[in-house]
Amino acid sequence: MTENRTLYALTLGATAAMLLAALLIFFYAPQDALEGPVQRIFYLHVGSAVAAFGSFALVLAGGVAFLWRDSIRGDRLARASALVGLVFTTNTFVMGMIWAKPIWNWDPSQTWDARLTSTAALWVIYAGYLLVRRFATPGRPAMRLAAVVGIVGFVDVPIVYFSVEWWRTLHPGPVLIAPGGPQLPPEMLVTALVTTLAVGLLASVMIAVRYRIEARRDEVEDRAVAAQLQPSGTRAS
Repeated sequence: MTENRTLYALTLGATAAMLLAALLIFFYAPQDALEGPVQRIFYLHVGSAVAAFGSFALVLAGGVAFLWRDSIRGDRLARASALVGLVFTTNTFVMGMIWAKPIWNWDPSQTWDARLTSTAALWVIYAGYLLVRRFATPGRPAMRLAAVVGIVGFVDVPIVYFSVEWWRTLHPGPVLIAPGGPQLPPEMLVTALVTTLAVGLLASVMIAVRYRIEARRDEVEDRAVAAQLQPSGTRAS
């Protein structure tokens, strides 16, 4: 019961944080002089990317915990985090393309971009992770295979982050973490930080909810296996 109340409180907190972020995005942050209203996508775009990276870091941690300690909880955390990370990667991907089209008249079928390509690879890696979990025969071998995929797949996260520095790309360089400090006016910086924290809290709640779903699923599967292992006479009695 206490666990339910805590989750409800976190859900309300995430909802309030997202509403505050929306107010800041549309009523506090000034409109960009060059890009106009479409620049407001930036705040959720960055927040979603950070949430995706954080989720995949939990997949990494859960996979390491399973391989090192045979931790079922670690495996369950990785399962929950991978799905949430994929959702936020999709959001980052779509919002980035919507933002790029009117600003750079960018067509992904015509112009190669390092950030887009590495992000697409990240999406495919963790979609593959979820497919392994979905179609592999349940049990320790599937958990080990998924853990390896999740750990190796995380290598692409720093590639996505540093892609704008390693290759020539249409994507702008870092503006929050830059050598000379944040490259944003104070109002935009506050909005970006609040939105990133709000999206991070939302992602945390989603992972917690998904973790509970995975826990219930494990309980059902364990009961089914136990019932199959019982002698027929015991089940009949």
